[in-house]
Amino acid sequence: MRKIPNNELDRKTIEEFKSVKKIPLIIILDNVRSLNNIGSVFRTADAFLVEAIYLCGITAIPPHKDIHKTALGATESVSWKYFTNTKEAVEKLINDGYYIISVEQVESSISLVDMLIDKNKKYAIIFGNEVKGIEQKIVDISDAYIEIPQYGTKHSLNISVCAGIVIYDIFRKL
Repeated sequence: MRKIPNNELDRKTIEEFKSVKKIPLIIILDNVRSLNNIGSVFRTADAFLVEAIYLCGITAIPPHKDIHKTALGATESVSWKYFTNTKEAVEKLINDGYYIISVEQVESSISLVDMLIDKNKKYAIIFGNEVKGIEQKIVDISDAYIEIPQYGTKHSLNISVCAGIVIYDIFRKL
């Protein structure tokens, strides 16, 4: 079986990517500290035509060599904005008609498997800090809460892994 070289994969140019229709999804990174996680989320957002990424609080912004290491150029294709605090970003999206979903273990969360997607809605998905999760004041203003079912001894996934699973699931459901 022959591996397909990159030049035969028929990938979009950055200009083509910017002009193609995106899925109605904005990713919010709430105080994510790992630059490798940030870069990975950019790369996943590129792969699944995410509308934009909002980088909030202590979340680093491009250009940065450690973000670039995992983003592999996706910071050039995916639109992004920086907000000094997450609440400001979420309130803007609420005013713009987005349905806000926190990926967090809370009392009323539903399994990602059971999450229904309305193709007529715009979504914003929030991923939190690697240790503390999403700030409580952000959880309080979210419309819904999802978590990924896990069956081992750990109670969380790496942000970039979690984002990959959630973004792909929403892309597939749309």
